[in-house]
Amino acid sequence: MGGRRAIRRLQHAAPETDLVQDMTIEGQGLASSDGKRVFIDGAIGGETVTFRRVRAHRDYDEAELLAIDRPAPQRVAPRCQYFGTCGGCSLQHLSPAAQLALKERTLVESLKRIAAVVPDRLMPAVTGPAWGYRRRARLGARYVAGKGRVLVGFSERHGSWITDMRSCETLHPALAALLGPLGDLIGSLAIRQRIPQVEVAVADNATVLVFRVLEPPGPADLAALRAFRQQHGLRVLLQGGGPDSLQPLDAEVDGGELWYGIAGTGLRMGFGPTDFIQVNGAINDSMVGLALELLAPAAGMRLLDLYCGIGNFTLPLAQRAGTVLGVEGAAPMIERARDNARRNGIGNAAFALADLSTADGAVPWAGQRFDAVLLDPPRAGAAAIIDPLVQTRARHILYVSCHTGTLARDAATLVHGHGYRLAATGILDMFPSTSHVESMALFERP
Repeated sequence: MGGRRAIRRLQHAAPETDLVQDMTIEGQGLASSDGKRVFIDGAIGGETVTFRRVRAHRDYDEAELLAIDRPAPQRVAPRCQYFGTCGGCSLQHLSPAAQLALKERTLVESLKRIAAVVPDRLMPAVTGPAWGYRRRARLGARYVAGKGRVLVGFSERHGSWITDMRSCETLHPALAALLGPLGDLIGSLAIRQRIPQVEVAVADNATVLVFRVLEPPGPADLAALRAFRQQHGLRVLLQGGGPDSLQPLDAEVDGGELWYGIAGTGLRMGFGPTDFIQVNGAINDSMVGLALELLAPAAGMRLLDLYCGIGNFTLPLAQRAGTVLGVEGAAPMIERARDNARRNGIGNAAFALADLSTADGAVPWAGQRFDAVLLDPPRAGAAAIIDPLVQTRARHILYVSCHTGTLARDAATLVHGHGYRLAATGILDMFPSTSHVESMALFERP
């Protein structure tokens, strides 16, 4: 028997006390009791804790933490009052140094276990502000009849409900201050049950809210949205369907391009309200700087930037290289990247549209030679394009990853299948206090 049917809820399990032997990246302590692994929410390796098992699986059990009998030295008081309920963070009870060590261990162990690869060098972690760092988020919104109001925030840790929260320690202060007022605003609208989410973003020149509306707001609701916008100094857009349905509340107030700068480059990167950008501006600045250091682009070099988005890496590389080709699978992002190149006076960056989830022989870089390649794929990784990538005969490949498992899988192909070595790797602490592990890996071919 497998799948969900193998899970058995334990209603009256007796409390147990044991030593926590290890800790997972999801913030669970790992104990071994009666020969079976037990994952304990909120426990830390090295602690002695009292817990109760709540769910039984064939190979392991899940447990709730009842008491910390002997705390670990790396335990700290969570800064957020909603920690443990909100699913946004999983590591606030762990000191910043211990979080970095856990993430580094997760990266190195994934490479060793999945790829049988050990890096020549572990780079120092790239770190930034621990709080108020998140400049982009997608917030859920739900009217809860039992509470008589609308909740706006992240999903709960265990379940699909929206956390009852009126602040967030990881959101940019301009966004964190809006959680409570947003719930009050939506609760006052006639279409309060037809707004399932709000996307929020902080640019260098504006703070913007995108309301997902399943029903057009009437005159009274539009007036309330305008008053809220004016009170908080925001831009407001409405989205009734897909990306093409995005409309400013009032074009003369809520139109115009958003932008962010990249430190040390003089670049201004324009982006749309729902475009992908790195959520942590300080880490993005450091990440771009590290990419420039590792690839060392110079006049005469030809570089390839895969999954280039709006040109976040492409344009800084082009400032130093001979030419750079950026490739992306979304046409609007390619147009944004081209606009950014023109606006910043960069004429040696070209952009091509291609589906990077498959390799069908029609890749725009087929048959071309490049000195170095940078790729920043989504969580699914880059398995489909590894073979055409290595045909560029690039000596250096810099892989920016948001998932250690798919990075390790692709590293195995590059190292064992194509003769590259993992010269260096390290974490980028893009999401402090969360289980997210962003990393960078430099592959070199002799």
